[in-house]
Amino acid sequence: MRITAVTEISVPLEGEIANSLVSFAEHDVSLVAIQTDVIRNGKPVTGFGFDSIGRFAQRGILADRMIPRLVAAAPDALLDASGERFDPQKVLNVVLRNEKPGGHGDRAAAAGALELAVWDLNAKLGDEPAYATIARHFGRRGRPDGVAVYAAGGYYYPDDSTQRLVDELRGYREQGFDAFKMKIGGASLDADLARIDAALTVAGDGRRLSIDANGRFDLRTALAYASAIEPYRLRWYEEAGDPLDFDLNRQLADAYPGRLATGENLFSVQDVRNLVQFGGMRPGLDVFQMDAGLAYGLTEYARMLDVLEARGFSREQAFPHGGHLINLHIAAGLELGGCEAYPGVFQPFGGYPPGCGVGGGLVRPTSAPGFGLEEKAGLRPWLARVVN
Repeated sequence: MRITAVTEISVPLEGEIANSLVSFAEHDVSLVAIQTDVIRNGKPVTGFGFDSIGRFAQRGILADRMIPRLVAAAPDALLDASGERFDPQKVLNVVLRNEKPGGHGDRAAAAGALELAVWDLNAKLGDEPAYATIARHFGRRGRPDGVAVYAAGGYYYPDDSTQRLVDELRGYREQGFDAFKMKIGGASLDADLARIDAALTVAGDGRRLSIDANGRFDLRTALAYASAIEPYRLRWYEEAGDPLDFDLNRQLADAYPGRLATGENLFSVQDVRNLVQFGGMRPGLDVFQMDAGLAYGLTEYARMLDVLEARGFSREQAFPHGGHLINLHIAAGLELGGCEAYPGVFQPFGGYPPGCGVGGGLVRPTSAPGFGLEEKAGLRPWLARVVN
């Protein structure tokens, strides 16, 4: 069994939305395909992966460095001990050959796209959904009956208004979601408080609404928002400051009794180790949002969970960023606290296909082999293009 081709295309995200710092109108995502010489139903078994949402595509890193290394590797250098599956760690070792330690950024996302495609490929070789492959590999039972989910949205639009925000969240509620996340920091504090008040007319309770500043605030502003939102008793207050400003996060945790969330922009085990050592995160309370697609893939992500558990945190505190099918399978396979969904934004990657049951605060993966990306109608044309 061997890899016969590895390809990448950059897929543009749909829509003109923005958070407090970034417009996504020009953003794209690296979609990769790993084809093998195993033929089923007249076609090569192919694994698909992508680098998640919120960063640009990594075509140069993939095409110039990582894909050539993978294609040139000896077939037996990529297989597990059984010879019937590809070893994600071995694949990661190959694509990172000659890469120096540190510098975790776009390189981490490029490697993550390839490593995740291996998990999709292995699940398809086993004719099972990816969450089952993931659970078995890591000695877990998995959660096929569903994991907790919230609908992420509430971005800033050119024609923004509180009514538009209310209408958006009502649409998510009609789709079966009962918890939500919205953006802050792209307007004044008073304007953001008005937006929170509007969102609560749909959420009904602060425990069903989270807010996300996307790292915009300095300490003074982060604390001002914390003081203003404390009476709302929101579900969590996300990424108030720069993701690597662990001291800001520590001081915010000392001052704010509510739940904090961060981690989506940490791309290595060492970053996470520094967060739990210096960032003031509180066991049993705060939320970790690392995203395998931005952080070298599932192999590195699993090591991040080991760091958390060794320091007294629970995997129930892990809610991967991303809002897409890959992280749904990861959350279900590794028995995490839950995951987010992007049902209305970041297409064609965001959200889930109709077969994923949403309701009662849970979302359930389908039984499709692999991550089931082929079940997303808007993504299928891109999957066809990346292999042709």
